[in-house]
Amino acid sequence: MTESTMHRSDQSAYAEHLLNEAEYQQNFSDIHTPFSAHSAVVEADRCYYCFDAPCQKICPTGIDVPGFIRMISQNNDIGAAGKILSENIMGGTCARACPVETLCELECVRNTQDDSPIQIGLLQRFATDQASASGAEFFTREAASGHRVAIIGAGPAGLSCAHRLATLGHEVVIYESQEKAGGLNEYGLAAYKMAGGYAQQEVAAILSIGGISIKHGMKVGENISFAELQTNYDAVFMGVGLGASKALQLEGEQASGVMNAVDYIHRLRQIEDLGQLPVGQNVVVIGGGMTAIDIAIQIKRLGAANVTMAYRRSQQDMNASMEEQEFALSEGVRIVHWAQPVGLRIEQQMITGVEFSNGQGPDTDTYTLPADMLFKAIGQSLASIESGTIEFAKANGRIDVDAQRRTSQPGIWAGGDCVAGGDDLAVSAVQDGKLAAISIHHTLIQNQA
Repeated sequence: MTESTMHRSDQSAYAEHLLNEAEYQQNFSDIHTPFSAHSAVVEADRCYYCFDAPCQKICPTGIDVPGFIRMISQNNDIGAAGKILSENIMGGTCARACPVETLCELECVRNTQDDSPIQIGLLQRFATDQASASGAEFFTREAASGHRVAIIGAGPAGLSCAHRLATLGHEVVIYESQEKAGGLNEYGLAAYKMAGGYAQQEVAAILSIGGISIKHGMKVGENISFAELQTNYDAVFMGVGLGASKALQLEGEQASGVMNAVDYIHRLRQIEDLGQLPVGQNVVVIGGGMTAIDIAIQIKRLGAANVTMAYRRSQQDMNASMEEQEFALSEGVRIVHWAQPVGLRIEQQMITGVEFSNGQGPDTDTYTLPADMLFKAIGQSLASIESGTIEFAKANGRIDVDAQRRTSQPGIWAGGDCVAGGDDLAVSAVQDGKLAAISIHHTLIQNQA
C-alpha cells in the first residue's frame, strides 16, 4: 500500500486527535536521555580499554571503540567524535538506532551476570552530539580527480559512499527518488529514535564536505537509465534499498485498514499533525522484526487501545532483540507467538479481524483476533530494477556482490539492503558504502594510470 492508498482508505472509521498536542510531543520525543559531560566521563572510566577489543571486532564499521571511549574519559569529546566518524560517517544515527545490545555492548567484556556492559551507544551519541554542537569539521577534500561517480539512492549506503568518494577528490551526483535524502534514517526509523530532525542534520553535515550534489525525484527505469549513467559517469554505485513490501497472500488483503507498516511509518515521519493519522482501536501487527516493533509501539503511542504483535514462530526466532521486545511489552504491546495468519475477516470492505492457526501443523485449531487495523511487517523484497541489457547476478533475491561490493556488471557497485548477505542494518549499509567507495577509488586510479 502506498501513501496515496492510505489517504484513500476510509479514515472516517478511525478516531482523530486521540491525544492532545502535549501528549503527542511527549510520546514521540527522544526515548534516550543523553549523557551529560560528567556522566559520560564516569561511564567512560568504567571501560577496560581492551587490546584487540571484542566490541570493535563486532562493529560492522570497525570503529575503534576503546580508543574513542578513552578520549571521552580524557575530556577530548571532539577527538572521540573524529575517531568515530572516520570509520562511520553516520555515527550519530547509529548511536541512536543501532542494535548495540546485539553487537558491541553484547560483546563487552563487562557484560556478565555480575556486571553490565559499557553504554557504548550513549557514549558514541555524546561524542558525536558534542562535535555537531561545536561545529567541528573533520574532513577536507583531496585535489579534484577529474572523475565523476553516480550514486543511486541517498540512504545510508549511498551517502556513506558519496562522502568517502568526495574526500578522495571525486565528483559525486546522487539520484534520489524521494524529496529528502536520508533513506531509512529519514523515512523508516521510529520517530522517537530520530527526534528533532536529526536525520537531516546528519545529511547536511555529510554534504558539507562539498563535491556532492543530489538530484531528487529521480528513479532508474523511469526518468534515468543505467545506459545514461554508464555513459556520463566513470562508475556507478547502487544503494537502492528494498522497496517492495511482501504480501500475506490472503484473500481480502486489499481491504481498507490493511496497511504496510513501512508506508505508515513513512507518513508518520513526515506528517506535521500526528492527530491526522488514522489510528485503530484494535490493531494487529504481523511480523517479528524491528519494523514490527517500531510500528506496534508507535501506533500504541498514537492512542490505539489494543495492539497485538503476531509472529509465526517462537520468541527466540524473532529478529527483534529481546531488549526491543521487552520495550514493546513495557509500552503495552501484546506479543503472541506461533501465530500463522490464515485468513482475514472483512465486512463492508473493512478489516474486522485476523484468523490465525498456531503454526504447528495442518490440523491445529484456529482463532481470531479482532482488528480494525492490520499492519504487515513481514519484510521487503528488492523492487524491480530497470535492466534492458543490464542483468545483475542475484542471490536470495538480492544483488550479489563480492567483498569489495562489486556487482557482476563491470563499473557498477552496490551496497546496503539491496545486496545479498546483508543484515538490513543502517550501520552495515554505511560500511558497504565505505568499502565500495574505496574500491571505486582504486579502480579509477588504476584505470587512469
